[in-house]
Amino acid sequence: MAIATLGAGCFWCVEACFSQLKGVSSVVPGYCGGTSESTSYDDVCKGETGHAEVCQIEFDENVITFPEILKVFFFIHDPTSLNRQGEDVGTQYRSAIFYHDEVQLKAAKLAIDRLTENKVYSQAIVTSLEPYRNYSNAETYHFNYFARNPGQPYCERVVRPKVEKFEKAFKDILL
Repeated sequence: MAIATLGAGCFWCVEACFSQLKGVSSVVPGYCGGTSESTSYDDVCKGETGHAEVCQIEFDENVITFPEILKVFFFIHDPTSLNRQGEDVGTQYRSAIFYHDEVQLKAAKLAIDRLTENKVYSQAIVTSLEPYRNYSNAETYHFNYFARNPGQPYCERVVRPKVEKFEKAFKDILL
């Protein structure tokens, strides 16, 4: 099993999408890239820890590859928006790939280069490539948040439309 750690705005959205993919065995919301080894939601929301909201995705590379994981990652959020995804604003919502090794770093650079060369986005990609460090799981109430709270106003307004768009685009690789 391999692990990808990705920041693409609110981790509720990221988890709701990646948890539906074939080959993905777990998706855990958490925090990564900050100055301390562990943190909390309250501290991260203050924007002072340097952590990003992320999902740690465990996947079987025989079923889904890291480049395929990145294809989903770049689809489900706006990688041209600096420190913001929709109404969520701050460095904790940055677009980031926290690479675990040089292979992931090279794959991430290649994905960004291809998207740029193919002019997929009208603006420059601002996704940061950061070494994996200082990860901690989010509080348990964040786990499977959308699945447990589909009627919550933020989920209705933000998460559900992202999930529906994702499901249409990736129907061939869903569970």
